[in-house]
Amino acid sequence: MIKEKLNILVTGCGGDIGQSVGKILNEYSLVNTLYGCDISDKNAAKFIYSNFFLGLPCKDPNYISNLEKIVEEKNIDFIIPISEPELRFFSKGNISKIGTAELILASAKALEVGFDKLNTADFLKKENLPFPITHSVAAIDIVEKFPVIMKSRTGSGSSNVSIVRDNETFASLKKGNSDFIVQEFLDGGKGEYTCGVFRSKSGLIRSIILKRELMGGFTGYGEVIENKEIDKLLHEVAEKLDLTGSINVQLRLTSKGPVIFEINPRFSSTVRFRHLFDFKDVEWSIEDKLGLPISDYTETAIGKKLYKGFNEYIQ
Repeated sequence: MIKEKLNILVTGCGGDIGQSVGKILNEYSLVNTLYGCDISDKNAAKFIYSNFFLGLPCKDPNYISNLEKIVEEKNIDFIIPISEPELRFFSKGNISKIGTAELILASAKALEVGFDKLNTADFLKKENLPFPITHSVAAIDIVEKFPVIMKSRTGSGSSNVSIVRDNETFASLKKGNSDFIVQEFLDGGKGEYTCGVFRSKSGLIRSIILKRELMGGFTGYGEVIENKEIDKLLHEVAEKLDLTGSINVQLRLTSKGPVIFEINPRFSSTVRFRHLFDFKDVEWSIEDKLGLPISDYTETAIGKKLYKGFNEYIQ
């Protein structure tokens, strides 16, 4: 029997994605009580989550037992983990439930492929999809063609990505960053795109394409666009990953067509904007877990624009 109203816990809710998810769930008719926790209270999440409390980092030995206690005490139905350390923890442990609460996260292969940028490029190559030439930094002594991209194999965000134009800079970055990858530089003349992709357990696929401009490593401005070539690629990726849930795909439109350079197996920093554009992947993920029909998607947002703003909170 499906409960009429749900108690949901969002962990790692202090960042921009967690705060955006909180705003969505505060307006969601299926939510009874919304809880949020983070390892720090020095963020604005406590103004969004009326039931905010401090949690433990996932490296703490009591992390799981503490969550199990919370699930039992607060009768939690679903947990939505937001922070990448937690998502990696659950992925490595193949954990899908905490006590009686189910986790809402992307399926196993999406997590495995997306959380390792070398794995992402290898997956795309293996599946005969457009891919950027990518190597572990340990496998390269001298770069033959510049520029190249250097970034952490497992890191997130665009703020720590370096465009390298000579072997002196390459050698300097290689020395202190053994986990880096060296990736083909994709010409961005036709734009960079961040795309939401949702696939239900029955195989229903939905996508939204945002042509974006970065601000401090995150999407500061974007426009919803229509591109059949990109949309076809996104659907192929969802099928090849056997995706269930929501992911974020980043790509550039090059002279060779769209080329994916990252797959983030989680809700995106644009999740709230996408929700306002009727791409309600947080709600769809919950509906899919409950076995409910997935709500309609009107796809009427083509041409609409997003502008990343800021709210001020005082206490």
